[in-house]
Amino acid sequence: MIETLVSIVVALLLVISGLLTLIGCAGLLRLPTFFSRVHAPTLGNTLGVFTILLATILYVFASDGRLIVHPILITVFLVITSPVTSILLVRAAIVRKPHEAEAQKQAKVNVHATDTAASHDHQPSGDAADQPDTIRANPAINDAPGTKAQ
Repeated sequence: MIETLVSIVVALLLVISGLLTLIGCAGLLRLPTFFSRVHAPTLGNTLGVFTILLATILYVFASDGRLIVHPILITVFLVITSPVTSILLVRAAIVRKPHEAEAQKQAKVNVHATDTAASHDHQPSGDAADQPDTIRANPAINDAPGTKAQ
């Protein structure tokens, strides 16, 4: 009777572990930003592995009558390393984000300057070879009606 009860509890813990890990993976795929994406797998990973290790401890204790230390050590190391890794990834993203924002801002300024130059120099009825390089370099203008594709 006890073995059946332990087997049911172990099976439930394993199913819960799978669900937690699946929810963490779904959060990784579905959440919109990096900062929200990094949170879901960390929790799913930590809680999922914790329930697997709890099931292992319970199963070995019930079948052999002894307490094993390996899963407890794995749980401790996982609880320490997984959040620390997540924190380091977030800090790296925070440091990198201003540089990316500056690069995107500069790219928008370059595109705006190209578009402005193209609107002043654009000749709707002319051939694409007769147009300045700034117009031919901009793919949005190359696809405009009245211009030839290169």
